[in-house]
Amino acid sequence: MKTKRKIIEIDEELCTGCGDCVPDCAEGSLQIVDGKAKLVADKLCDGLGACLGACPTGALQLIEREADDFDEEAVEEFLAELKKKAAAPSSSGCPSAQIKTMQPINPQQAANTASSQEGSALSHWPVQIRLIPPTAPFLENSDLLIAADCTAVSYAGLQKDFIQGRVVMMGCPKFDDQQLYVDNFTELFKTRKLNSVTILIMEVPCCGSMLEIVRKAYTDSGATVPVRQVVISTQGALLDDRNW
Repeated sequence: MKTKRKIIEIDEELCTGCGDCVPDCAEGSLQIVDGKAKLVADKLCDGLGACLGACPTGALQLIEREADDFDEEAVEEFLAELKKKAAAPSSSGCPSAQIKTMQPINPQQAANTASSQEGSALSHWPVQIRLIPPTAPFLENSDLLIAADCTAVSYAGLQKDFIQGRVVMMGCPKFDDQQLYVDNFTELFKTRKLNSVTILIMEVPCCGSMLEIVRKAYTDSGATVPVRQVVISTQGALLDDRNW
């Protein structure tokens, strides 16, 4: 049933697709689609505007218009479906999603990897965030590296400085499902014992949403594991390195 009520409106010209708004929408009604924030369905938006403060460009605003009534049951179904999609890859027959543990090269070999290209410090497969279930055995008692995709081609010492000795989960917070990321990391922090977490991102604005995703999952899960965040420039320089 449609009524005149408050609902979120998105100015696509102002929206950069950074995704900062997505973690603040508890109903999951905001998603990044084709590089822009989209309202998935009117009935999933409660019109309270919890996401407004997260937008750095002012692309979000509350307006009053004819819209479907807010439907809490639809929200629960939608969030359940997102969680189902998050778990689906681990049970699929696709070789790219099959979990396996590998023997990484030793530290001395890793130090020469950038020039020799002999072997890899990677100890497991898959590496994409959306393909790794929170229950993956290689996550237990690990030093976790959460890396934005672009860091792999921007930072020459990735193998030696970051992958060696760590379990890596890579993804793009701009083009992937950010709520899926939040859900996956929240469950991971709740169910797996981690020794440390390192977040490796680029200096570009859309990459900053990876920090917000991990922060929300960290807070929601009640995690206490040490977290380090590192920012890389587009030319591969270390711009920032700090601990939470």
